[in-house]
Amino acid sequence: MNYLTNYHTHTKRCRHARGEDREYVENAIKAGLKELGFSDHAPYVFDGNYDSGYRMFLDQAQEYKNSILSLKKEFENDIKIYYGFELEYYKDSFKREINYLKTLEPDYLILGQHFVGGEPYGTYVAYIDSDKELTRYVDECIEALSTGKFKYIAHPDIAGYKFTPSVVDREYTRLLEFCKENNYPVEINVLGIQTNRWYPNRKFFELAEKVGTKVIIGFDAHKPEAITAQSYDLAKELVEGLNLNIIDRIEI
Repeated sequence: MNYLTNYHTHTKRCRHARGEDREYVENAIKAGLKELGFSDHAPYVFDGNYDSGYRMFLDQAQEYKNSILSLKKEFENDIKIYYGFELEYYKDSFKREINYLKTLEPDYLILGQHFVGGEPYGTYVAYIDSDKELTRYVDECIEALSTGKFKYIAHPDIAGYKFTPSVVDREYTRLLEFCKENNYPVEINVLGIQTNRWYPNRKFFELAEKVGTKVIIGFDAHKPEAITAQSYDLAKELVEGLNLNIIDRIEI
């Protein structure tokens, strides 16, 4: 990959990342990236006083936008910078959330479906443990992508593999086939590799090879030093030997 990009970058506003916005940009330039997309966890318009604890507050959103757009202008001769969000799809509140995000005018959204059934009463995907819940996860991802609001799906196999193997193959294949038919790339999530998580799993990308779904590498950077050319090497090692359709960039 000669045209290095990353569209999955967080900031300290999400409360589980660190570093200054500028540091992410400087590291991206140093690593030879041509495009850097910031996609911090979107603030969500919840009912009542619920706080999910891992996203920026509503009153931080404008400052986030201003910061990224300022860096975009400052470094326009060195790198293309995009301003976006990583967003969950919660059916009952999605329309309200999208209307809110329209006021912030992001360049793009990526889907990161962290809860089955939505917050605050749904289940974090790491904790689902039944075939039925895996099916629901895939249903929600497909319904989310069907809105046409997202550019790609981050950590698509975040639900894991602790299910009946035949169901895992069936459901992940169903997701991959939908993504192929509708031109949505699926992400090799570098953070998961770096932190020894259960995702990304080579099994998922063996299915992606069979289906022919487009694949994109996403750093899921939560610290500036995660933005390195070596992050690409980690992703390539995971899928070495597979004949994948890995794309360099997305159209924004």
